[in-house]
Amino acid sequence: MKISFLKVTRTAPRVAILLAGIGIGLSGNAILAAASGPKEHKDIKVGKLEELPESTLKATIGLDGYMLRMRWVTVEPGGHIAEHSHADRPGIVTMVDGDWVEGKPEGEDTYSAKAYGTFQENEDTVHWIYNRTDAPATALVCDIAKSS
Repeated sequence: MKISFLKVTRTAPRVAILLAGIGIGLSGNAILAAASGPKEHKDIKVGKLEELPESTLKATIGLDGYMLRMRWVTVEPGGHIAEHSHADRPGIVTMVDGDWVEGKPEGEDTYSAKAYGTFQENEDTVHWIYNRTDAPATALVCDIAKSS
């Protein structure tokens, strides 16, 4: 009996280490999953307000192949904008109604219309948006996009 007790006692730390390693591995996956956003849009509406065409950008500042546009984007309660990059589409976003949560690989920031919450979308931006409130949330989005 004493020998089997010693075996259990010696094995127990190994089992505990194995279980701790599995736990760390699983929590690591959860952290990685939280560092990426949804793959599909859900409950969003987008409308064009105004646009400066490629010809205007070329004539005024010499920028060929792009347009400047202003849109409104509404995310309904519980909705989200899928993860996306701005590598070729810089912009500026300003909240005009409600709150958005901007998710990024490094964490989250909340932007509120009460404070005219504004953020930039530059060449390094990879993000997604959530509306975690019970009311629609709308932002004005001004960006430079490739012409169609």
